[in-house]
Amino acid sequence: TNRHGKETKSNYRVRVYQIPGKPEIIDPASELMAGIPNKVGTCVSEGGYPAGTLSWHLDGKPLIPDGKGVSVKEEIRRHPETGLFTLQSELMVTPARGGTAHPTFSCSFSPGIPRRRALNTAPIQPSVWEPVPLEEVRLVVEPEGGAVVPGGTVTLTCEAPAQPPPQIHWVKDGMPLPLPTSPILLLPEVGPQDQGTYSCVATHPSHGSQESRSVSISIIGDVGGSGLGTLALVLGILGGLGIATLLIGIIMWRRRRLRGEERKAPENQEEEEERTELNQSEEPEAAESGTGGP
Repeated sequence: TNRHGKETKSNYRVRVYQIPGKPEIIDPASELMAGIPNKVGTCVSEGGYPAGTLSWHLDGKPLIPDGKGVSVKEEIRRHPETGLFTLQSELMVTPARGGTAHPTFSCSFSPGIPRRRALNTAPIQPSVWEPVPLEEVRLVVEPEGGAVVPGGTVTLTCEAPAQPPPQIHWVKDGMPLPLPTSPILLLPEVGPQDQGTYSCVATHPSHGSQESRSVSISIIGDVGGSGLGTLALVLGILGGLGIATLLIGIIMWRRRRLRGEERKAPENQEEEEERTELNQSEEPEAAESGTGGP
């Protein structure tokens, strides 16, 4: 307003900039597999205004998403009260076979402010594995043969040499078992419900799935069969003992009979001799009486 009372108005725009903290890579990968897509990590920048941009680098050079070997998924959120921005950028790469064994990845935040330098994350250096062909999947059962007594323990081990290790799923009687992936399946206190045919399926990200041969788990005699078997065994033993006792009795009886006959034979012989002597003594007496009569 001048001294004559004339007013002049001008409008000014005030911009308030907020520099965010240093970006960081969360959930960084420690290993990557060549030939297949891998998640490297997620770059995050929080609390900046204006939004700015995130970008990835490989060995110090910018990574340009091409939708094939390199892809980036971005997300921008704005706080409803402060108006500050949070940026996220998820990087997926497909390392080439025979490439660098330890590539270096980093992420940078470029603020939308003049004369401001980009902010860089700490670099990460995952290892790149060359896929090893999946060999034949072997299923080992303990005890060998899969036969176990009721209440025993069966251990199934799925051997699938590969790099990285494949995921192991278990199948019983042709149906997948709802169990966590594990190369070992333990069956404690085996009962009739555990009997059946088991196999394991190894799933590798670059080689697909491969199933092992099947093994059968069986129980050596259930409770009823065990009782009948025991009863038959006891009856058999008792029958054998009865027959043996009968035979021994017959043998002992025959021996006693033979001994009795041996003892009776001398007695009869003595009686016969006594009778002979008596007859001989009676004959002279009869002769004497006959000569003295007339």
